[in-house]
Amino acid sequence: MLSTFQNIFKIPELRKRILFTIVMVIVYRLGSFIPTPGVDARALSLFFSTQTKGLLGLVDMFSGGALSKFSVFALGIMPYISTSIIISLLTVVIPQLEQLQREGEAGRKKINQYTRYGTIFLCVMQGFFTSFWLQKQNVGGLPVVFNPGIGFQLTAIITLTAGTVFLMWIGEQITEYGIGNGISFIIFAGIVDRIPRAIVGTFRLLRVGQLNIFTLGFVLAVAAVTIIGAIFIEQGVRKIPVQYARHIVGRKVYGGQSTYLPLKVDMSGVIAVIFAISVLMIPAFITQVLPFKFLQSFVKWFQNGGILYTLLYAGLIIFFCYFYTAIVFNPTDVAENMKKYGGFIPGVRPGKPTAEHIDRIIMRITLIGALAVAAIAVVPDIFQRRFNVPFDFGGTALLIVIGVALDTMKQVESHLLMRHYEGFMKKGRLVGRSTRF
Repeated sequence: MLSTFQNIFKIPELRKRILFTIVMVIVYRLGSFIPTPGVDARALSLFFSTQTKGLLGLVDMFSGGALSKFSVFALGIMPYISTSIIISLLTVVIPQLEQLQREGEAGRKKINQYTRYGTIFLCVMQGFFTSFWLQKQNVGGLPVVFNPGIGFQLTAIITLTAGTVFLMWIGEQITEYGIGNGISFIIFAGIVDRIPRAIVGTFRLLRVGQLNIFTLGFVLAVAAVTIIGAIFIEQGVRKIPVQYARHIVGRKVYGGQSTYLPLKVDMSGVIAVIFAISVLMIPAFITQVLPFKFLQSFVKWFQNGGILYTLLYAGLIIFFCYFYTAIVFNPTDVAENMKKYGGFIPGVRPGKPTAEHIDRIIMRITLIGALAVAAIAVVPDIFQRRFNVPFDFGGTALLIVIGVALDTMKQVESHLLMRHYEGFMKKGRLVGRSTRF
């Protein structure tokens, strides 16, 4: 393993990508400590110290602690993710967007442009609601905002919108010039940043007797099982055998070999979890800032930790697993490409029957993957509330950290193997690890 990490920095292109990613993450973390003008940092810290277990604590986790400081990155990358979900849903129902999606690279750039415009609009709306809500907060007679009014709101809207747009740019730069998916990596960096403080806080609770050693051991065991389950699902694939017909061109014989079509059990990775969280955050956050009692009483049924919230969260994860799979994988195109190059699945006729066969398999393994991801995301949270654990080890955070880490390792390993270096695993490639279902 040590030699593998040494080999990483022997490849100039890979070294540049990793260093570029590190620099971008450092810029992101530094920006999380730049406060928005007009906010009392001490009062804001006191206010968020009582909100760690609620919705605001969850939003703060995904912003990497930027919300509790009300920094320039307080909105995080969630507006961009929410807009991406909306555009993806509209692509299914609006023919013009569907046509753009089929136009290849040019259409993708146009859709990305619409997503950026939508992100700016959503940032302005969230910035307005956030500043309107924040200037009403008061902690022990100490106002959170020094000079409430239209001046503070305009400043906050411009600052927060610019911060999210800059984060969106950082994510795109990491995706293009760095390692891994930039948007997911930003969320990953924010979550990992909290781990050292969580460890220190845990030892402090053990020392003062507020946390029982047996409770901690049980929690760590649940976390270990969650990590193993997440890796098992993320790496699981279903291999469909494919046979290519033999044909003769001149004196040479082509084809005739057997291979397989690997279908991931969970094609969405951490995307489904992030999408589900972003959808749950929007209505709950609006009810936090709008002074309508009927909305606030209604959303109490869907608060973080409630039964309805847990069921809705699990349902959204399952929905987005299927939704993302339907977007990125087209069985008809796969079947047509196999037929074009003389490939077929033994026992299945080429063309439409092959597409239907692949689609049936995709539906079944996606159900297994979606249920497993939903369970991994929900079960640790239930144990955490049941045993009243005073620190966060939720399955959502673990899933995101593991998913992004595995995706990054796969990209690094592909660079290593491409240049004839040994990957992370001596027996088999990380990308090719398979789990049959």
